[in-house]
Amino acid sequence: MSATVPTFIVAIPARHGSTRLPGKPLLPIAGVPMIVHVARRARAAGATDVVVATDDARIAESLVDSGVRVALTRTEHASGSDRLAECARTLGWSDDAIIVNLQGDEPLAPASGIRAVAAALAESDAPMATLATPVGSVEELFDPNCVKLVRDAAGRALYFSRAPLPWPRDAFARDRGHLPPDVPFLRHIGIYAYRAGFLRRFAELPRTPLEQIESLEQLRALEHGFAIAVRIAPEPFPPGVDTAEDLSRVERLLAGTAQ
Repeated sequence: MSATVPTFIVAIPARHGSTRLPGKPLLPIAGVPMIVHVARRARAAGATDVVVATDDARIAESLVDSGVRVALTRTEHASGSDRLAECARTLGWSDDAIIVNLQGDEPLAPASGIRAVAAALAESDAPMATLATPVGSVEELFDPNCVKLVRDAAGRALYFSRAPLPWPRDAFARDRGHLPPDVPFLRHIGIYAYRAGFLRRFAELPRTPLEQIESLEQLRALEHGFAIAVRIAPEPFPPGVDTAEDLSRVERLLAGTAQ
């Protein structure tokens, strides 16, 4: 591994219950459960350890021959980070260990992106880091399932929202059908890195109003005054799987037949 990439652990939260796609981690992609694809991506990134934190024994069974560890956690968690905090306590990770939170519905996560978020944390004095990529279309900007963000001059997050962000007042007064040029529209990529000590502390913080309004766990950190370093992903980071249509898209991509 390159000297610029720190040693890191990948932890993958995976719960069986999903409102839009029940049993999502176990759904097959090219004959293999989705969670196994995600675990393989984590291993390919060079993590020193890969742990799947789940509340379901069926998910654990699907990973028996995958070469990764499984930590069974409680069912009731407000977010994936809260689930990983329980995992951090159970496995006794040192406070300084870099933990990359890779969502269990990201079977196309590029290895370079996983390494990049770990490096972003190591290079910053912020206790938490994440990635972003430019918004590609006006439809994406106005899609509430696409989380947008703005950051300050030092590359730290100012805010995350499901609403269009920022709002180019004059340009959108004339035309909302196209993205105006020279506006830094960024889509948030839901991958995080934190030190294990902060991960445990994060889970102890009370949930906050904006976190609950927007249903975005990262706002808890901002509302409590903690910085989040944001770096641009080094290569395209395909969207994760939330619907049956997403699942079909990923299967086509993995088969090399996507148009």
